[in-house]
Amino acid sequence: MQALIHQAGTWKWGILCLLFLAPFFFLSYGFANHYAAGLNYVPSIVFTWEKYIPLWPWTIVPYWSIDLFYGLSLLLCWNKFELKQHVFRLFSAQLISICCFLLFPLKFSFERPELQGFFGVWFDILMGFDKPFNQAPSLHIVLLMILWDFYRRHVPSSYRWFVDLWSFLIGVSVLTTWQHHFIDIPTGIWVGAFCLWLFPLYASSPLQTQKVQQRTLKHFKLASYYLIAALLLTFLAVFFKGWMLWLAYPASSLFLVACAYSLNRPHFFQKQPNGTMSIAAWVLFAPYFLFAKLNSRIWTRTHPNDSLILTKENTQIFLGRIPSTQNMQQYDSLFDCCAELPLKPPYDYQQYLSLDLIPLQAQQLNLAVQALNQLLSSQYGNTKVLIFCALGYSRSSSILAAWLLQTGHAHQVDDAIQIIRQARPWIVLNAQQLAAIDTYQKQYLQQVKT
Repeated sequence: MQALIHQAGTWKWGILCLLFLAPFFFLSYGFANHYAAGLNYVPSIVFTWEKYIPLWPWTIVPYWSIDLFYGLSLLLCWNKFELKQHVFRLFSAQLISICCFLLFPLKFSFERPELQGFFGVWFDILMGFDKPFNQAPSLHIVLLMILWDFYRRHVPSSYRWFVDLWSFLIGVSVLTTWQHHFIDIPTGIWVGAFCLWLFPLYASSPLQTQKVQQRTLKHFKLASYYLIAALLLTFLAVFFKGWMLWLAYPASSLFLVACAYSLNRPHFFQKQPNGTMSIAAWVLFAPYFLFAKLNSRIWTRTHPNDSLILTKENTQIFLGRIPSTQNMQQYDSLFDCCAELPLKPPYDYQQYLSLDLIPLQAQQLNLAVQALNQLLSSQYGNTKVLIFCALGYSRSSSILAAWLLQTGHAHQVDDAIQIIRQARPWIVLNAQQLAAIDTYQKQYLQQVKT
C-alpha cells in the first residue's frame, strides 16, 4: 500500500509543514480563547458527578507530551502521501475545533487551586497562554486520535501497548488536570475520527465521487429517511439534555449515512479490501453498524440458512445473508456485496460493495460479475463459495443472476431468476432490478457475442 512505501527526505517536507502548522495552531487557538474571554456570558456543560474527578498534578506531564508527539510526527512520515494526509488531518482538526469554539463557546467551571513545585511550574506555563475556554470538542482529544493512529502505525507491533497506554494517560489528563469537562472528550473523539475518516490512508476517501452508478430518486428517498431520524434524535438530545445528549452520537451516525445515500458513496463506510472497516469508520458509524446487523438478523430470522444454488464442476455456489464468524468456517471463499456491514474473513475473499436497498445498475453488475469470476478462477479442487449481502435477498441475487447469464447457465433473465428461486424462493427482485439485469444482458453480454 502507498502509505507503507518509504521515501527518503520526507522529513524535510515535514519541517516545512511544521513551520506552517505551528503558527496556525497557536494563532487560531489564541484567537478563539480571546474571543470567548470577551463575551459577557459563556456557559458550561458539566455533570454533577464530575465534581468527584480528582486533580492529579503529575498528569500535566502526559498532557504536555502531546506537543512533542505532534511536532515529531511530521518528521516521521514515511512518504509524501502519508505526510499530505497527516497534515490535512491536523489542519482539519484545528479548523473544525476552532469553528466549534467560536460558534459554541464553553467554559471550564471548576476553580483549580494554586499548585507548587515542578508540576506547578508546568501548570503556570500552560495558563500563561491558555484560558478556561476552547472546551468542546477538546482539541487535545481530537489531536490525540490522529496521533494515536499515527504512532500505532509507526512503532513495531510489540510496542503498540505503550502507544495505547500513553495515549490513555493523555486522554485521562484532560480531566485530571482540570482542563476539560467530560462532554469535551466524546465530542473530541468524534471530531478526531472524522478527520481520520476524511483523509484515509488505506481506504477510498469520502471526498471521491461514485462514477459507476447514477443517483436515482431511491437514493434521495432513503437519504431523507435517515436524515429525518437524525434530526429527531438531535432534537431529543438538545431538548432533554442530560444523559439524552448521548443521542447525538447515533444522530451523527445516521446523518453521515444520509450523506452516503444522497451522494451515492458506498465507500463512506470505508470497508477495506479485507472486509474490515477503518477505525475511523468504526467510531463514526458504530450505532448504524449495530442497527444494520440487527436488521439483517431480524429480517432473516425465518430464513437463516444459506441456499445451494448450483454446482459448477467441483465448486458449490451458495447464496445467503452476511455470515457469522462460525458460519464462515463452512466455506472456502466469500463474495461480499454489502458496504455497510464489516466482517473478517479468514481466507479467500472478494467484494463488490453497494448500498443497501439500492438496485444495482447494469454497469455495476458487469463489474461485480468480473470480480466474482476473479474469485472463482482462483479456486482449485472441491470448494464452497458463499455469495452474500446483508439479507441475501436482493443485491447478491442480482449479481448471481447476472453471473448465471454471463456463464451460460441461463439464457434469459427469467431463467436465471428461476434457478435462484428454486433454491431460495424468498429472494426479492423488483421490476427495476430485473430491468437492470436485462440491460446488463443486452449491453454487455450481446457485445461479447458480437
